[in-house]
Amino acid sequence: MPMYEFRCEPCEHAFETLVRSSSEVPHCPKCKGTTLLKQFSVPAAARSASSQGSALPISQPGGGCGAGGCGSGRGGMG
Repeated sequence: MPMYEFRCEPCEHAFETLVRSSSEVPHCPKCKGTTLLKQFSVPAAARSASSQGSALPISQPGGGCGAGGCGSGRGGMG
């Protein structure tokens, strides 16, 4: 059962909700509207003390992934 992020068009409320099946229609918890835009979301990565060397990079304040040499995340093209 995946979690999805949505933004309600009528009231512009952003929220996450659990979608149990493809036939389930999510609704805004604020205005109960169903005119929603699915947002792009970044998957979370858990980091434990025993797996610090093998965990995914964690975002740092100001941008970048936190791993050496990955840059600011702003793209180098253009």
